[in-house]
Order: sequence, then structure tokens, then C-alpha cells
Amino acid sequence: MSENGYPDRSHLPTSPGVYIFKAAEGTVLYVGKAKNIRSRVASYFTRSGDGRPKIAELRERVRQIDFIATRTETEALVLEANLIKRNRPRFNASLRDDKSYPYIIVTLGDEYPRVFATRSSHDPRHRYFGPFPSAGSVHATLDVLNKTFPFRKCRGPEPGRRSGVPCLNYHIGRSVAPCIGAVSKEEYDAIIADVIAFLEGRVDGLIRERETAMREAAREMDFERAAKLRDELSALSHVRDRQQATIASEDSFDAVGAHTEGESACVQIFAVRDGQIVNRDSFLLDNYGEASAESVALTFVPQYYGTAAVPREVLVQTEGPEEELATLAEHLSELRGTRVEVRRPRRGDKRRILEMAVRNAALGLEHELTLEEARRSRVASTLDGLREDLALPKLPVRIECYDISNTMGTNSVASMVVFQGGKPAKEEYRRFRIRTVEGADDPASMAEVIRRRLERLRQGDEKFLPAPDLILLDGGKGQLSAVTLVFEEFRVGEDLPDIPLRSLAKRDEEVFEPGRPEPVTLERNSPELHLLQRVRDEAHRFANTYHRKLRGRAMTASVLDELPGVGPTRKKRILDHFGTPEAFLSASLEELEAVPGLPGRVAREIYARVHR
Repeated sequence: MSENGYPDRSHLPTSPGVYIFKAAEGTVLYVGKAKNIRSRVASYFTRSGDGRPKIAELRERVRQIDFIATRTETEALVLEANLIKRNRPRFNASLRDDKSYPYIIVTLGDEYPRVFATRSSHDPRHRYFGPFPSAGSVHATLDVLNKTFPFRKCRGPEPGRRSGVPCLNYHIGRSVAPCIGAVSKEEYDAIIADVIAFLEGRVDGLIRERETAMREAAREMDFERAAKLRDELSALSHVRDRQQATIASEDSFDAVGAHTEGESACVQIFAVRDGQIVNRDSFLLDNYGEASAESVALTFVPQYYGTAAVPREVLVQTEGPEEELATLAEHLSELRGTRVEVRRPRRGDKRRILEMAVRNAALGLEHELTLEEARRSRVASTLDGLREDLALPKLPVRIECYDISNTMGTNSVASMVVFQGGKPAKEEYRRFRIRTVEGADDPASMAEVIRRRLERLRQGDEKFLPAPDLILLDGGKGQLSAVTLVFEEFRVGEDLPDIPLRSLAKRDEEVFEPGRPEPVTLERNSPELHLLQRVRDEAHRFANTYHRKLRGRAMTASVLDELPGVGPTRKKRILDHFGTPEAFLSASLEELEAVPGLPGRVAREIYARVHR
């Protein structure tokens, strides 16, 4: 630390790069890029900071400053976007749950490409479109696509099924069945090219092609083909009619508009292709640092275009500094492979579209904040109702629920889920492997887990803080009685705070309380019971997921360990290829034969062993 109490900055270079502010425990607080790292970091520690309202708080919390020097500002921009995505720093504006946004993938790396929704990491062999703001928007798009373009929907890199019989999609016109040779490779590639054109927004060109082909088919009296083209033309025209033509020219660009309010922000992207608004996506961002709307938009752009298709031009609501816009344009040009312009339009249709994006971002955030306020009001009312119905000493803002999962007493595990303010706090979830209980003894297993949890609380383990306002058990009187004895082992008020304990029995949805023989019965359709059921069901889901993972891992290891010809290297290749034990155990023979470095004979032996 320097003399003024702030971290020492003498080690920082004057080169371009990224600076990383960290708290005392090593948590990343903020990531920024700079042309001169030392000069930029110094601006945070002046009396006025850099003008942002949260800088004073950030400055007081910083205990360590790291850096990564780069050769150019463009490299720093890319690195900043990647570090923000990876660490999700509190003081950076970043996409909420950005890892969960879905994409549409066209698997160009396959001989006969597939088209489907995905949330997985990106493979450079394939083409990705998105991100989409919701799974619903992805599936609606895929439905329109598959009605118009009959691409194959079977899983795996190779088309078809082991039986050699075409699937139902072929018979209802949703697949051209390359698996049985019903379509040539060239014809199938043309279908995929049309899919990509559609996803790029080039609908008018597709319509013109089908109009020409339909007239030609009619002249040749090929009425069946003409009718098929007519149906495709109708579907494409319906998509086009839902789009709003707003540009006199046939320009293609994205307009990025942002609006901020307090610690929240909304960014809307209007995609204009060939003069038409073909898509509008809305994204909510965390903006704890209360950055300006212009700054949020510029921070958002490299996060969004890390995987999304880059247009020829991107419109933003800030004019400068020019160097920053030039750096962003250089980065996007590298992603696209051709020159991309980033600018703020001053007049005309493009300015009108950008202003529309900004206005819609403001309306979107207002709508979201209104919904959030209504939700908080409902949650507060529900929590107060629970406090009264269950005779709790205070509002159960933090509820922890526990469940046990096993199969015939094997691979016994437990889950701990946390609901904070009526919402799942997934970063607080914990899972346990049962250590001391043999067989399927749920009450004893529950007692072990709660004992371990209370011991962690007594020790002040940060991973198990703070203490809950309510512990809920998935079970009836048996689990409750076993856990009540554990509570009595700890001295309430000295070893740990007074934590209310209840259990929820599935059969009649009754709530049991220690020392009270009669259960509490909540109204069937009450929000209070619905909240407890949500918490209980989430604990059940989380426990079962962990149990299946352990069971699948054990089965996979057992199967592979018993096979001749499968050593550590091949075992690792198989598990790396499928990712999860469940995917391996459900794989087809063709999928097993596709594992790199695995001989066909070994693949067939593995398949026979798994499915015997």
C-alpha cells in the first residue's frame, strides 16, 4: 500500500492493456482497458475520481491492482470483454446471465449441417446466430425455418438412424432425408445456404428466387413443385410483412441504444438488413458502477459481438473519443473479416433508427423496473404471510432447503438450495456426499448434513454465511425429529443464532414444527404454499441432478474399466468427447464410432457392453 492508503501503482506500465482492481480477498471488482495503464489507473485515485458516482466506493475497496499489457488497444478491448464475461465484476456493466443466452447454430463442420438452438461454447467450425434474448424467440425462429427449409433434425454429425428408416419429419415434409439419399449433397447445401440467408436477414432475395422458380414450375406444368414453392413464398412473405420497412436505401447495419437508471441498464439492438428492421433484441445489464448510457453501450458491443454476426456498420449513441471508436471498429473488422464502421449518425434515417433504439431501451428498462417493483411487493407480502402462518420470529428473507437423493442406498447425496427474497440464489447452492450413513436412511442422512451445515456456521465459514431465516426440510416427521436432535447438540445463542426449523411433507403438503404434534396446513392455492413448494422442488431437482451425475460417473467408469483395449488415454477421449456421463450412456453406435482416435471395433464393444 502507498502512503495515502491506496494500492501501490508504481509497478504499472505505460503501455496499452487491461487493469484489474481486486478486493482484499482477491475478488475482481472492476476490469478496464487503457491506452496508458498507469495514467488511466491514476485518474481513479484523484480527489474527484473520473466523475462516476460509484468510483469513491470502488476506490475504498481496492486492495490490489493487476494488469495485463498488450501490444495494441484492440487487443486490450478483446481482453477486457473476455475478462468481464469470465469474472462478472461488480462495478462493470455486464450482461445478466450472459452465459445462458441461446444461439442458433448451423453446423457447417458436418457434411450435412444441422440447425438447432444451443447454449454451449462455440465451435469455430460452425456458424452461430445470436444471442437471442430468450429461448422462446429462438424456438419461434426455428419453427419458421423448418416449415420453410426442410433441413434434417436428427442428432449427431451423420444423418439418419441405425434402422435406416427415415424419421417422421421426412413424411410430414420437415426433412429431405439425406440419410436415405432422397436429396443430393448439392441440393442439401442449397437448403442450408437459404437458412443462412434467412438468419442474416436477406428475406427479400429468397422471396424473389421463389417467385421466379414458382412461375417457371407453373409454365412447365410441374404443379406439385409450384404448390410447394407457393407455400414457402407465403411463409417468407409473412415474415417480411411483420418487419417494418423504414430505410429508403438498402443499407444493412445494427443500431445499439442504451438507457440506464441507477444500478440497472437496458440495451436494445435494432438489426436493419437491406433497408428493413428484421430483428430487435433487448438485453438487461447490471450496472452497479452507474456508468453512463453511452459507456454502457460501448462496453456492451464487444460482449455482444464476441460471437454474434457482425454487420458492415454499427451505430452507437456516443461520438467519441475518436480513438475509442476506431479501436472498436478495428476489433469488429477483425471479427467480420472486412471493414466495419462504428459511428454516431447525425441526421437522416439512421439517426432516427438509433433514437428509436434508445427510446425503446428506456421503455424496456421502465417496464422491467415496474415488473421488478411489483414482484418485490408480492414477495414481501408472501414472506410476511409465511412469517405469520409459521409463527416465525422475522421475515424469512433467506430460506435454505435440504433434500436427500440415493438409489437403493447407493451414491447418497444431499442438496442445499437457497432462496433470497423469494428468488433462487444459485451461487449459494451447496451439495454434500453422505459420509457416515450406510444404506437408504434419509432421516440419518439429513441429520448428518444439517450437523455439517451448522458446524460450518459456527466456524464462520464464508461459504455458509449468513445464517438462514428458515431451514426447510424435504420430508415429514422422521427427518424433522432427527434434525431436531442435531439442533439440541448446539447451544443456541452461544454457538449459533436461533434458526427456525420446519419440514414440508409431500403427501398432504403439511408443514411440521419441532415440538408441535399437529401440522400447519396452508391454503392450497396460497402464494405462501407455492413459495415453499418451489423451494422444496428446487432442492429435489438439485439433489437428483448431483446424484445422477455421480451414478453416471460410476457407471461410466465401471463400463470403461472393464473393457479390453480402453486405457486411460482412450477413456479420457471418450469422456471429453461426450462431456457428461449421461451423454455417453445414451450415445448411439454411430456417435461412439465418431469419437476421435477410437477404433470402430472398440466402439462396437463399448456399445454392446452399455446396452447389453
